[in-house]
Amino acid sequence: MRLRSLLLICTALFALSACGEKAAPVAFNNTDVTGLAYGKDFSLHDHNGKPRTLADFKGKAVVVFFGFTQCPDVCPTTMLEMANVMKALGPDADKVQVLFITVDPERDTATLLSQYVPAFDPRFLGLRGDLAETEKTAKEFKVFYQKVPGKTPGSYTVDHTAGSYVFDPQGRIRLFIRHGQGVEPIVHDLKILLAEPA
Repeated sequence: MRLRSLLLICTALFALSACGEKAAPVAFNNTDVTGLAYGKDFSLHDHNGKPRTLADFKGKAVVVFFGFTQCPDVCPTTMLEMANVMKALGPDADKVQVLFITVDPERDTATLLSQYVPAFDPRFLGLRGDLAETEKTAKEFKVFYQKVPGKTPGSYTVDHTAGSYVFDPQGRIRLFIRHGQGVEPIVHDLKILLAEPA
């Protein structure tokens, strides 16, 4: 009887210690890309003409989206979605920075970006580079973009990757957000990143 009681106690203690060994994995709604070997940084100018790198936003979760101002569908819906995410986050929105990197620097001047991007939320920043810098940044993030000719030389459109990357407040790439999933899954994931210890 004493041996049986001892075995039960040992089994219970083992079960408790095993439970304490591993925390449950974080359940993100979006694709967890923690440790990705690319998407490390960028060197561009914001729509106010200020040079920017990822380090400028340390301490905030950063959402990076590649698009262009004359995009008829994906870009405005993504920007509107992120504006609604900011509203849903409430005070936590001040710990999030949304960056819109243009893949059409020929038409997207700093002036145009300064009118387009903050129209969705005044905290949003538009980023641009010249053609070479744009190509280098897109390559670093493995973002596809390609001109599609229009009826006139200036009426082209641009096919491009529709998702967004998210960096945690320590500047580490963590998530890839799929386009068009709605506000709540994004809010959920950003709250997890903002609550993580530094």
